[in-house]
Amino acid sequence: MTTIDFTPLFRSAIGFDRLASTLESAYRAETGGYPPYNIEVTGDDRYRISMAVAGFDEQALDVQVKESVLTVSGTHKESTKDKERRFLYRGIATRNFERRFQLADYVKVVDARIDAGLLHIDLAREIPEAMKPRKIEIRTDGGNLLEGKAEKAA
Repeated sequence: MTTIDFTPLFRSAIGFDRLASTLESAYRAETGGYPPYNIEVTGDDRYRISMAVAGFDEQALDVQVKESVLTVSGTHKESTKDKERRFLYRGIATRNFERRFQLADYVKVVDARIDAGLLHIDLAREIPEAMKPRKIEIRTDGGNLLEGKAEKAA
């Protein structure tokens, strides 16, 4: 297995430690396909993760966010009835799972719900006002706004 060397990034960029660790963890991410999921864009700065969780109810699922990592896990508890059942073929997976998703800055979980065997997790990017672009007025030496001066000349 090869690794990626981020040394050149650290020499020329400051404060990108988290980006490097995110890229490295994505490179090492598991390729397991259970449970299958979709990630879709539902609007400007709005996203939805839909995960197939047939056989799990809301008590068996856990959705948590900690330090910009969304973790979805499912624990299937086998009851005594399940132990007594005999299957000729068992194709419906009932194994436990854990999926992790790295969230970008300012992405928050808005809602989580189960519908028709799918767990839908709605996300939204909420950028604080202080981080949004703003228009800076340009003044001349006399203290007048350039916009005002341009209007008088026209």
